[in-house]
Amino acid sequence: MDPSGSGSRHGRLLISPSLSTPTFSSTRAPSSSPSPHHDRRNSTSSPMPLLPFPSPTSRPNSSSGSAAGSRAAATASTPAFAHNARVAAALATAAAFLLDLGGLPVFAVLAVGLAAAYLLDALRLRQGAFFTVWAALLAADVAFFFSASLSSAAAASLPLTVLALLLCAETSFLIGVWASLQFRWIQLENPAIVAALERLLFACLPIATPAVFTWAIVSAVGMANASYYLATFAMIFYWLFSIPRQSSFKNRKQDAQLQDSDGILGPLESCVHALYLLFVPVLFHAASHHSTLFASWANVCDLLLLFFVPFLFQLYASTRGALWWITRDAHTMDQIRMMNGLVALVVVVLCLEVRVVFHAFGRYIHAPPPLNYLLVTVTMLGGALGLAAQAAGKVGDAVSSVAFTGLAVLVSGAGAVVIGFPVALLPLPMISGFYAARFFTKKSLSSYFTFVAISSLMVLWFVVHNYWDLNIWIAGMPLKSFTKYIVAAVIMAMAVPGLALLPTKLRFLVELGLIGHALLLCYIENRLFNYATMYYFGLEDDIMYPSYMVLVTTFFGLALVRRLSVDQRVGSKAAWILTCLYSSKLSMLFMTSRSVVWVSAVLLLAVTPPVLLYRDKSKGAPRMKTWQAYFHAAVVAFSAWLCRETIFEALQWWNGRPPSDGLLLGSYILLTGVACVPIVALHFPHAQSAKRFLVLVVATGLLFVIMQPPIRLSWIYRSELISAAHLSNDDTSIYGFVASKPTWPSWLLIATVVLTLAAATSIIPVKYVVELRALYAVGVGITLGIYISVQYFFQAVVLYPLLVATIVSAAVFIVFTHLPSESSTRVLPWVFSFLVALFPVTYLLEGQLRAKSFAADEDEAEKFTNMLAIEGARMSLLGLYAAIFMIIALEIKFELALLLRDKVTDRGITHGPSAGRGSAFPPKARLLQQRRAHAAPTFTIKRLAAEAAWMPAIGNFSTVLCFIICLVLNITLTSGSNRAIFFLAPILLLLNQDSDIVAGFGDRQRYFPVTVSISGYLLLTALYRIWEETWPGSGGWALDIGGPGWLYAVKNVALLLLTLPNHILFNRFMWDYVRQTDSKLLLTLPLNLPSIIMSDILTVRVLGLLGAIYSLAQYMISRRIRIAGMKYI
Repeated sequence: MDPSGSGSRHGRLLISPSLSTPTFSSTRAPSSSPSPHHDRRNSTSSPMPLLPFPSPTSRPNSSSGSAAGSRAAATASTPAFAHNARVAAALATAAAFLLDLGGLPVFAVLAVGLAAAYLLDALRLRQGAFFTVWAALLAADVAFFFSASLSSAAAASLPLTVLALLLCAETSFLIGVWASLQFRWIQLENPAIVAALERLLFACLPIATPAVFTWAIVSAVGMANASYYLATFAMIFYWLFSIPRQSSFKNRKQDAQLQDSDGILGPLESCVHALYLLFVPVLFHAASHHSTLFASWANVCDLLLLFFVPFLFQLYASTRGALWWITRDAHTMDQIRMMNGLVALVVVVLCLEVRVVFHAFGRYIHAPPPLNYLLVTVTMLGGALGLAAQAAGKVGDAVSSVAFTGLAVLVSGAGAVVIGFPVALLPLPMISGFYAARFFTKKSLSSYFTFVAISSLMVLWFVVHNYWDLNIWIAGMPLKSFTKYIVAAVIMAMAVPGLALLPTKLRFLVELGLIGHALLLCYIENRLFNYATMYYFGLEDDIMYPSYMVLVTTFFGLALVRRLSVDQRVGSKAAWILTCLYSSKLSMLFMTSRSVVWVSAVLLLAVTPPVLLYRDKSKGAPRMKTWQAYFHAAVVAFSAWLCRETIFEALQWWNGRPPSDGLLLGSYILLTGVACVPIVALHFPHAQSAKRFLVLVVATGLLFVIMQPPIRLSWIYRSELISAAHLSNDDTSIYGFVASKPTWPSWLLIATVVLTLAAATSIIPVKYVVELRALYAVGVGITLGIYISVQYFFQAVVLYPLLVATIVSAAVFIVFTHLPSESSTRVLPWVFSFLVALFPVTYLLEGQLRAKSFAADEDEAEKFTNMLAIEGARMSLLGLYAAIFMIIALEIKFELALLLRDKVTDRGITHGPSAGRGSAFPPKARLLQQRRAHAAPTFTIKRLAAEAAWMPAIGNFSTVLCFIICLVLNITLTSGSNRAIFFLAPILLLLNQDSDIVAGFGDRQRYFPVTVSISGYLLLTALYRIWEETWPGSGGWALDIGGPGWLYAVKNVALLLLTLPNHILFNRFMWDYVRQTDSKLLLTLPLNLPSIIMSDILTVRVLGLLGAIYSLAQYMISRRIRIAGMKYI
């Protein structure tokens, strides 16, 4: 595309937003692959547009297929936002904290708004979805401003509350910006705007999110170390967003000339981020500790650490281009880094001596003052300078190597003197330092292992000298035994780096070392976390191993495993074992069982092989063999059984009481099924039998969890915890004896659902064997009928045969309507007639037989209670039959709709554009033909519809009967609620086209029964309310006391008549869709206003309001039909 004048005529010329960036100098942020030969300052070329848009006047005269292909190609070439992961790490966590702080109102507002935005996006209303997202965030901000948490905080400090509200508003704004970047239409139509939004995100996130994260941590642990938390989060987000990144929207071919010099941020934003990182934590600490800022040297060291530690981090980040805005010259940048780094390192080491070493570890320093200060300074400062020089690559030639070796020997000797190492053995640490320096300079593995051996002896001496003779119990064991595990873990941690440098043939040694160290770490942390009691000198004290230490060691271990796996230092099996071991430590944070770490490790080792081990990506090669799948499934089942105690504890914590055997067994089955999902989903997605069996297992587990059937699992009580919980009588002593209904019918419901799922997934081939289909229908009907009878009609034993016969008839009718046989056309009408005949018989027997069984000498109260029981049972019967008739109507509606769709498909295949060609069908039609060719049943729904014209009539009869029963229930239970009709009227959508009964009713008139039933029900209800209030002897008050009853009746009847025109017009419109004149609708609309304002009856007001809505809806529908017709013309 020519960026000259022709480009402005035929397309939108879009200038890169980086041209308008405020700059300190003429340099730009380097990309990840900078080019030394290209400089933006020397470039005279015009900026290329991000995406060319063809002009409507220059649209080529090509086919629609080529136009669609070009649009698809343009959409596919549009880059998406590439930094979602790092933005989500900042904003998703901050949003979760703000949601928790705002409470239920903020969550409800945001959930409704996002659901509406999702619905609009699904309806392809892109602009509506975009503005709905922003409206939801704005409403959530308003709800957050009035939340109780901030209202209580406002009373304490108004300025802090205002700052908190501004921070929340900024975070919500950034979330909206992030959400805006996900809309592809914005990227297509406004590429300059999305680039600016991306830059805005990267500019604001390192400033806003550290404050939100610090707020969250302070809310949990207190304000004591808040400035250190702020500095830590500021460094994290500085690394994520201030390091130069390539923009997601500048990597097109049109911008190839600018890719080597354009980043996301400019020098102004980078400078602000650097100043924020250096000074904001210090200023925050000074503001929060102003009264004790210079009270002691420790407080002064806090200030210096809060400045120089981020400064050191910033200098390290400059190796990744963080300080590109200062200079582009590598030599100058290296000099700045070395000089400032040396000063900062000296200050940090001296402050750590005062703040940490002498403050927390002074008891282990055996050198007398002032020698102790000198030796500690030499040890720490010398070690820090040596490591910094080695990391910076300054140790290379002979002179620097000798200096580095001498410094290592000096540091080792000084450190040994500080901790009180014997003078006679002082050459040992010096030799250790010499070999450590030799390893770094000569890369000698023998020197490293010599260093490890001597250092291990020194660690062992330190432990024996300081802890061996102490009579202390910690972590549930003597301190002497506990220190053995600590020493072993330290020695293994020192040996593993050397093992990692061995040749590939000896890689198993580093794998064994890492696995052994992980096992030791799991054991030590499990003992420290779960045995939180320490005994010393006859006293007892509680110590708490911090949860954050478990998190730190876990994520550090996972990061180490990932790094070693990427570098191919460890194999896939070792990485899998280490990942499971480190991840299992997280379970101790949620479960109180002392064996939960090992149980979780076993379960993870059983579940994760399909995900972590079998990674064969080659085409055509099976990742997992069938016997391996069976073996892994058996291991998963056995591992889940080993977790029964953990499952029991989790269920007991959730329910507040010991779980039943059925719940425990269901949880075990559910856990086994869910754990086997990766096997099927990743390695056997083509195996339909495996998918069906897995669905059956998961459904069975869910049914056991929900129903909790009675079962005795004595084999599961081998655990002392489970046995003790079930032998406890706490429930009886607290709640007493509680009578309950029999629970054995739950087995029948479980059998019904499992059989239905087995038939639906073709595990039971009811689709192909008619006899098996009949047995399935009768069996499901019997089990479900007995369950309903015993569970809901347990006092009416005489009705059990009738109820079972009803359910069996309904099951047979539904099954053979969905999967018809040769005799379905002759038998099904009689089955439905038998079902309808059972309805009045069962209803009448429920009242007559039970009423006759009452004793004649019962008192009035007992008779009244029995009559209420009979009435409740009758209502239950009505509800049961309403559900049955609705299911039958749904099934017939579904089958008739399927028949209509097949007819349309056949017509399209026969008369379509490919009918006259020699090549067969289109892909979708060919797939339909293949499915029909392989369909086993010989009697199809087409033949059923051809030979059974009764299907629409039975469907309509079931629909009307269901609607009438629901109206009876509404009148009986709610005294004729007005709101109920709006939920009951949609039942009439199940009506079918039936030329024998209702001529002219078709799919075009499907909404007419709904609207006319609503209008008719409300009209009759309004007339009944008027008659009830005014007619003498009907319970009304007006005429009985001589009041103006007739005036009341005439007034409300007149207002009722005013609402009828709009209802008549709209219902007529729903039948024929004949457009009415706008003047008629505008004249009838005001007639509803007197009814809404002046009526004394709520139903008349509802009719008036509904009439106004009908009028507006009719106008909008007519207008839409007219516009569509004009477009067609």
